[in-house]
Amino acid sequence: MKRLSLAILMMLVAFSSNAQSKIGTIDAEYILSQLPESAEVNKSLETYNEKLQADLKSTIQEYEGLVKDYQESVASLEEEAKKEKENKIIDLENNIKGFRQKASVMMQMKRSELNGPLYDKIDAAMQKVIKADGFTQIFHSGASGLAYSRPEDDITEKVMNQLGIEPQPAEDTAENK
Repeated sequence: MKRLSLAILMMLVAFSSNAQSKIGTIDAEYILSQLPESAEVNKSLETYNEKLQADLKSTIQEYEGLVKDYQESVASLEEEAKKEKENKIIDLENNIKGFRQKASVMMQMKRSELNGPLYDKIDAAMQKVIKADGFTQIFHSGASGLAYSRPEDDITEKVMNQLGIEPQPAEDTAENK
């Protein structure tokens, strides 16, 4: 009898604690795409990418110049000078390969650096909505794999209202992504 009473009591506690939870969702990426500052971020990223590409192009031109010079003078070079030029060419070739591999990571780091303040802004507005509406948990509904949530639990528009952003139709946002 005590075990049955204890089991019933445990179930009531579980149900009452479950009833106190208020869960919502947010699509921060959508909000980010709607922020006016996103255009500035994208422009800065394009400028940064152009700089990286210019640096790469300059290094490739230097490499090509060294290779051409080496090919033209290889017959007249002493063994030590020949090895020195070969090593310089190999080093530059390795630098080019390394740079190409790092460029993607460098772009991602720059994107994170530039978007950081925007995510902070979104978070501050989200915190106001959470506090005002009494949410206990918020899940990101973007690409996180959230299978389903009720539309009334989505706080994306409330956060956008906090930020003073007018939601745009879905077709406009698809072009921004």
